[in-house]
Amino acid sequence: MSSIRKNFAYNVAYQLLLLVLPLITTPYISRVLGSGGLGTYTYTYTIANYFLLAGMLGVKNYGNRSIAAVREDKELLGRTFWEIYSLQFLCSAAALAVYLGYVFLSAGENRPIALLQAVFVLSGLLDISWFFFGLEKFRITVTRNVVIKLATLAAMFLFVRRREDLWIYTLIMALGTALSQGYLWFFVGKLAGWRRPPRKALGRHLVPELMLFVPILAVSLYTMMDKVMLGAMSGMAQVGYYEGASKILNIPMGVITALGTVMLPRMSSLAAKGQVRESGRYIRGSMVFAMFLASGMMFGIAGIAGGFVPLFLGREFSSCVSLIRWLAPTVPLIAWANVLRTQYLIPNHEDKSYLLSVALGAAVNLLVNALLIPRLQALGAVIGTLCAEGSVCLGQTVMVRKKLPVACYLKDSAVFFLFGGMMLAVILVLERAITNTAAALAAEICVGGGFYAALSALYYRRYLRKAF
Repeated sequence: MSSIRKNFAYNVAYQLLLLVLPLITTPYISRVLGSGGLGTYTYTYTIANYFLLAGMLGVKNYGNRSIAAVREDKELLGRTFWEIYSLQFLCSAAALAVYLGYVFLSAGENRPIALLQAVFVLSGLLDISWFFFGLEKFRITVTRNVVIKLATLAAMFLFVRRREDLWIYTLIMALGTALSQGYLWFFVGKLAGWRRPPRKALGRHLVPELMLFVPILAVSLYTMMDKVMLGAMSGMAQVGYYEGASKILNIPMGVITALGTVMLPRMSSLAAKGQVRESGRYIRGSMVFAMFLASGMMFGIAGIAGGFVPLFLGREFSSCVSLIRWLAPTVPLIAWANVLRTQYLIPNHEDKSYLLSVALGAAVNLLVNALLIPRLQALGAVIGTLCAEGSVCLGQTVMVRKKLPVACYLKDSAVFFLFGGMMLAVILVLERAITNTAAALAAEICVGGGFYAALSALYYRRYLRKAF
């Protein structure tokens, strides 16, 4: 358990950095680039990300799971790594070539920014973070990310000064990603050595990767396609508003993501050894922790949105307040599904169930977006995301209901929503009582957050500890 806590601590420390950095950069970038500039960056980045995903196939989850299963055999470890990476290299190179063709043939007025995003697509050739995650060597990945993120932050403030500097911002962000991925290669020789994989060995990894790529593609349809559809149907300003709201929701979500990142290799290893009871204990504890965080985030962000958005993004983004409140319920939906996916479905090779659930979410998202974006613009995309995340969460729950004690998880977690509702009431009282926006916001975060944490700690001490 100590290694899990250590790895989780590394990832939480990094996620806290990711939480702090947007608090510094987003207010600056949103004001310097404006909703149009931010929308253009988001639109081109989203399209580039699709090509990156195509090149990576399902290697993030498949590679992580495969390395975790063989990490105790150094010879097999090295062979497995080079087989998987060789396939990744070929696919990523092909994706980069096709992306460059898209840029020169179809990008239109966004071509200069889209061309710079090619550096981001190139990073797929270098990305071997899955190898280190499978080995549970999180310290290396966290350290390099911290250094690169701080360098990116400094470059942003030094060189991005006007709306015309959108290309500089794009280049900084893309180079930061590529350098972050390239840094990991300095450690590969010691851990995996060099082995030339036979061509026929690559084929045995292709089908399993594709099985995990299809769910990733489906997930991307309801996490990124809404931005593309918004850009095509409503314009870049609406993309900027949607991205502003999403950024605020994504800041605290990193802690929940860190939990899944840390637990996937451990649960894959336990599944490979057939340690069912130990796996069940981890899943239950993770679910309680994830829902504690998610409930607090949902009610807390919804409560402070009115005062937070003008200070954080600027008054140009005031329409984001309602978008954030509509998006807030996605936090517990994502957290619940994240635990089921990373700690049961993927480690236990339940790839078909995972695929069906996210395919359902993608279909729901595309349908709702097509119906609502033309009329409601950014709000239509938000409702589409909410419906999609709800469908995925429900679908995965149905898939595992006979294999995991879902009712037990609900019973453990339900009280956190009661505590969250009470915290929201406290926040609203403070909002009305304190006239100064900044002072009210500080009081809402400190008093409301403290109130929720105290109630949750009391509940854990009296009831949950007995259950575990």
